[in-house]
Amino acid sequence: MEYIDYYKLLGVSKNATEKEIKSAYRKLARKYHPDVNPNDKTAEQKFKEINEANEVLSDPEKRKKYDQYGDQYGKDWQHAEEFEKARKAQGSRRRSQQYAGGFEGQDFGGGDFSDFFDAMFGGGGFSSGGGRQVKFRGQDFNAELRLQLRDAYKTQKQTLTVNGKNIRITIPAGIENGQTIKIAGHGGPGRNGGPKGDLYITFSIENKTDFKRDKNNLYKNVDLDLYTAVLGGELTVTTFDGKAKLKVKPETQNGTTVKLKGKGFPIYKKEGQYGDLFITYTVKTPTKLSAQEKELFKQLVSLKK
Repeated sequence: MEYIDYYKLLGVSKNATEKEIKSAYRKLARKYHPDVNPNDKTAEQKFKEINEANEVLSDPEKRKKYDQYGDQYGKDWQHAEEFEKARKAQGSRRRSQQYAGGFEGQDFGGGDFSDFFDAMFGGGGFSSGGGRQVKFRGQDFNAELRLQLRDAYKTQKQTLTVNGKNIRITIPAGIENGQTIKIAGHGGPGRNGGPKGDLYITFSIENKTDFKRDKNNLYKNVDLDLYTAVLGGELTVTTFDGKAKLKVKPETQNGTTVKLKGKGFPIYKKEGQYGDLFITYTVKTPTKLSAQEKELFKQLVSLKK
């Protein structure tokens, strides 16, 4: 009965917070990722192990079950509850009782639980009711995919390597930072003919642009010279996918915000629909004025008196 210490794998304590676990996983995932360590079987195996550890410890329910049964049941901790039910159901029978499939005289109070599971749920074909073979759904996997904000602007395809397998996925435009999508049937294999688990991909989107994103809307600060702010005029601004001309009203104040409808970020899974772009003006005071320009400003001041 092999016990895998997931806490030790991630280098955290058993009292680690969700944030600490996530941080430790990300650090190790970057270190051992197959793309960083091509053809390195040791790194590949390590990557599988830390993904398995993260998949368990990042899920409150699985972590609770692991903490409760891991030490006692080892690698079979996920099936511990089924074992407990089976032990109670069979507790009144004698140890010498014959079981179909050659499982005989098992002491439910001790022994190797792995042997028990192999006999009960594997080769022996027993269920907690003593009749049918119990099918167990495979383990779910978790993975993190990093994207740049510009990558999330358009639908694209990417190939992920998860536990040594390449998976081709389509990433819809408008995916959000922290959003998780499910890829059905790409988790761990089922047991006794049970269904495969699922793959959950969480997106980490880095923004290296001068735009700020809030859901489907984009925000940007744009410099506006004093003369255009006072007199009005036209201004060409850079949007996320091109340029746009704005009409600036006379006497525009510093901090004024204007909206460009439909120039924001794509709306997730809604083809052709976009949020809005909000431009905030920062009025810039002119510097290095000539003597003549200063004199003109003085004249303006005198007119206001």
